[in-house]
Amino acid sequence: MENNTSPAKSAIIYGVLFAVIMILEFVIGYVMNIDPQSNKSYGLIINLLNFLILPIIFIYLACNNYKTNLNSGFVSFGQCLKIGVSLCVIAGLIYSIFSSTFALIFPEYFEEMFKKARIVMLENNPQLTAEQADMALSISKKFLNPAIAIPATVVMFSFIGLIFSLIVGAFVKKDPNQSF
Repeated sequence: MENNTSPAKSAIIYGVLFAVIMILEFVIGYVMNIDPQSNKSYGLIINLLNFLILPIIFIYLACNNYKTNLNSGFVSFGQCLKIGVSLCVIAGLIYSIFSSTFALIFPEYFEEMFKKARIVMLENNPQLTAEQADMALSISKKFLNPAIAIPATVVMFSFIGLIFSLIVGAFVKKDPNQSF
């Protein structure tokens, strides 16, 4: 008898958990006043976590959960792709909505970040003119607009989910034996 449990069930649970962890990282950094512009190691750690380590861990956990708990010990490569991309889309959507809402409620936080980024840009690139730095920052500020930020984040996380799902799916997949 074939089990028709949707892979989305596992993806939703782990996608929400992934988003909550990214939101907690952001809030902890905000509350502790840790500046990713001046504290490069903090920025590096957060980027490694959000774009490399956590997606792989959560895609693996979601695929393994689907295989062991929801689908009688089997998961196909295609189901791994569905789980991973769905998980990352959900996480990216929740995080981008939070981030956009935060930017609307506390615009001064991002203005301060842009001021610090301008200083760092001019210090690290002495040949850069003030006008060039302002132009680069104005382009970055456009990505705070929720109409751009939310879809861009979802697309970025779906791509990350696709790449890591291909990798995780190659290791986790277990198709039922075909008997004739």
